[in-house]
Amino acid sequence: MKKIWVILKSEFMRRVLSKWFLISTVLGPLLLIGLSVGSGLLTVLALETTSYRIAVLDDTGVLLPRIARAADEQFELSAAQVPPDSLRRAVQAGAITAYLHLPRGLERGEGEAAYYSEAGGGLTTQQRVSELVNQAVEAERLEAAGAPQQVLDILRSDVPLRMVKLTDEGESEDSSIAFSIIGYVLGFMMYMVMFIYGSFVMQGVIEEKSSRVVEVMISSVRPFELMMGKVLGIGAMGLLQMVLWSVLIMVGISLSGGIIGLFIDPATLNLPAGASQQEVLSAANISIPSVSPMIFVWFVLFFLGGYLLYSSLFAALGSAVEQPQEAQGLMFPVTMLILVPIIFMGFMIENPNAPLSVVFSMIPFFSPILMVVRATVSDVPLWQILASLALLVAAFVGSIWLSGRIYRVGILMYGKKAGFGDLLRWIRYA
Repeated sequence: MKKIWVILKSEFMRRVLSKWFLISTVLGPLLLIGLSVGSGLLTVLALETTSYRIAVLDDTGVLLPRIARAADEQFELSAAQVPPDSLRRAVQAGAITAYLHLPRGLERGEGEAAYYSEAGGGLTTQQRVSELVNQAVEAERLEAAGAPQQVLDILRSDVPLRMVKLTDEGESEDSSIAFSIIGYVLGFMMYMVMFIYGSFVMQGVIEEKSSRVVEVMISSVRPFELMMGKVLGIGAMGLLQMVLWSVLIMVGISLSGGIIGLFIDPATLNLPAGASQQEVLSAANISIPSVSPMIFVWFVLFFLGGYLLYSSLFAALGSAVEQPQEAQGLMFPVTMLILVPIIFMGFMIENPNAPLSVVFSMIPFFSPILMVVRATVSDVPLWQILASLALLVAAFVGSIWLSGRIYRVGILMYGKKAGFGDLLRWIRYA
């Protein structure tokens, strides 16, 4: 145990005191938040600054005025006075962004409209143009049917819907979108750190083996002690980073309301200049979710279990090869095990309590990511979380036993590229 502690301390201090650790610890969450916010801002900016010059070939003779009245400033609509071939050439020459063809009979619900553009229009533009055409056709058909204005007003009225979440403590505002975003962020962070730190372990083992340093070390410690010291040392570094990241995220969420409030002018919401932050956010229909600190406790615990499980496997794979390139084939099954939760994460967020979600969040290879995501977006029973943790610990113990047997043989094996058959033989005979 003393030798494991010496190796653990050496691995931990060597990495924690590096510039890489300090930079990644501070910039990691900021970079992730910056990418998320920046992507959203760029999307909004693109939608606000892009204008579309659209020529409308209106064979109905009645729909264009309705569409023009409902369209916002982004769309510069003009009646087309030339045939379709000329409009096509104008689009390809860049004179107009697109042209919209409204065939005769469309005002009666017959046929279909067509939007012609060189760039494809984009999802947002496609949706908006489709809404404008459908609203114009609906209004024209209702008016032709003699529907009174009162009926038209009823059909066009929007009823606000307040989402309320029922919990054991009572009722609370449903912040499903916000919790889904937090779940995605925590899930991707878990994926990245487990894969990165597991790769650190494997890379360290390969470097020591290829440089023959391990032969000197094995003369003083047993292979299993060397593997455990390396895994636990890098794991301690990762645990420290996860705790610091969790604190930063919690502080960021608590301060997000004030930061958002700085960019909102109370006057635009018909509020006095001295309106409180809560009044401004409520008027803007912005709800800052209250995230339980236990989410971050589970985040840290599942990271630790997931890291120990995967890093022991990465250490075993590293001991079986002499060059990083040789490890790619052996890494594929382990990499797929980490990728499966990422693929399944969208379904989990939409259906956190579905039987399949419950089962997947219990499987040790998937639970480090999926149980954290599920606990973020839903109230998971405590027994399920504890059972998932217990299974994860059991899987880690089993993987340490298997990896230790591979490591014991592979760390001193040179001159031959090992395959899965070799690994199975080493487990059987070590």
